[in-house]
Amino acid sequence: MEAFHNILKSMDGMLGGAWWFPYVLLGTGLFFTIYLKFPQVRYFKHAWKVVTGKYDKSDSPGDTSHFRALTTALSGTVGTGNIGGVAFALFLGGPAALFWMWATAFFGMTTKFVEVTLSHKYRDKTPDGTMAGGPMYYMDKRLNMKWLAVAFAVATVISSFGTGNLPQSNSIATSIEATFGFDPLIVGSVLGVCLALVILGGITRIAAVTSKIVPIMALIYIIGAFAVIFANVENIGPSIVSVFSDVFTGSAATGGFLGATIAYAFNRGVNRGLFSNEAGQGSAPIAHAAAKTDEPVSEGMVSILEPFIDTIIICTITGLVILSSGVWKEKHFNTFDRSDMHILAGTYEESDATDKQSLYAYINDLEGHGVSGYTGEIQVVNGKAVNSGFTIINARSFAENVTFSIGEPVDNYTGTLQVVDGSLVKNSIIVTGESLVHSASLTALAFTKGFFGESGKYIVSVGLLLFAFSTAIAWSYYGDRAMTYLFGPRSVMPYRVIYVAGFVWAAVSDTTLVWTLSAVAIVVMTLPNLFGIFLLRKEMKDSVADYWERFNKDNH
Repeated sequence: MEAFHNILKSMDGMLGGAWWFPYVLLGTGLFFTIYLKFPQVRYFKHAWKVVTGKYDKSDSPGDTSHFRALTTALSGTVGTGNIGGVAFALFLGGPAALFWMWATAFFGMTTKFVEVTLSHKYRDKTPDGTMAGGPMYYMDKRLNMKWLAVAFAVATVISSFGTGNLPQSNSIATSIEATFGFDPLIVGSVLGVCLALVILGGITRIAAVTSKIVPIMALIYIIGAFAVIFANVENIGPSIVSVFSDVFTGSAATGGFLGATIAYAFNRGVNRGLFSNEAGQGSAPIAHAAAKTDEPVSEGMVSILEPFIDTIIICTITGLVILSSGVWKEKHFNTFDRSDMHILAGTYEESDATDKQSLYAYINDLEGHGVSGYTGEIQVVNGKAVNSGFTIINARSFAENVTFSIGEPVDNYTGTLQVVDGSLVKNSIIVTGESLVHSASLTALAFTKGFFGESGKYIVSVGLLLFAFSTAIAWSYYGDRAMTYLFGPRSVMPYRVIYVAGFVWAAVSDTTLVWTLSAVAIVVMTLPNLFGIFLLRKEMKDSVADYWERFNKDNH
């Protein structure tokens, strides 16, 4: 597994983590925003009218309504990215990361408009009578690039596990275990059965379930969030100022947070923004292809609302909860993941400005930091290190009150621990202490800083359960449409069985491995789709002009 994880990390470094990827993603959205003259602004009001059914025709081809297609697509995007992803972006890049999530969403509104329109235009009716669509269909039928369509469909199947299945199950199980103490395997098994009952019913049942879950989960989450925001209202102004003031300077060290560069905030903000709203990834067009309409452009306009609801509203609320509560720069007791923990050679002090600057350079990958991993021994007596010559950092912060434990039940360790290049050799050692935290755990802590007190963390757990479960439902549909394209309708049932099994397995699998797979899968889908919609830019422009010409003629 470790070798596989190292391969995935290398791929992520060349793809999603590479310096050029955010520019490609934002650049495509910026290009279409200018090329189509800001459709996310001009067509916003019209999109709301379409989604409410004002222009619906009962005899239009399709499997579900505009609203249900929207909620299915939203259920695929409103997930762990809104709860854990925002927290992870702020943890890595500081307040400025939220600005870049906004930028990704604003330009992503146009990208999504384009990809949904083109995919809907070339959708197909399958032998079983249901609609199938997505970027693979315009790549095949319009661009005559069967190889690209196959590559995208394969990437969609992989991403259905890497984006919609494994990380969602893992986040639910981790959160439920931390909050309620339930065994992750039991949580995964029960939810696996529920997932099977929903997805075996196909798009009709999926759309019916998500159209009920999405509004309920959003309402619960927003009530809990505003309970924190109003309790810390005096910090809202400074929080918003920090988002903008840090954009072109990077975030300075504050509290336990060691700071972030402009480049890191930009890269992580855009990356997490994509994970949150999936604009450009090509997933949402698969859900929208089921909508009952013969107007691809109008369905494209409905999709404009997705990044707005998902990122500009829900992610902003999460961001303000985390920033106003102050928990993002405070240390909290937690169990250290090996991927977050580094044992450094030498003794560094948090109170020493020079030491903090060295570690700032180290964690932000700047040249000349002079910091290296520790190789040697740690002498431990009753859980505590008794020798010196090393410094432990966890989650990009100085670790404090570190304890080494082992066994089941857990007992304080006494003995010698070998360390090679900053990593513990003995895998069975459990390391706990105080440090910064990130992802869903950080959001859960922030929710305890409001009117609901400690009970606030239950809102995050329930919200995460609903958000992530609905995402898993939507992505099962994306995967089965890709399987339909690749191998026909008969391949769907075996896929669904494996999908449910993967959901159960991920509940007890390694968190870091799951999230790295997710990061790679997203990019493998996104790049072919961005390439395809750029090739069809003129057709997109002509389709929009034709739609308005006919719309104005019919409504005058």
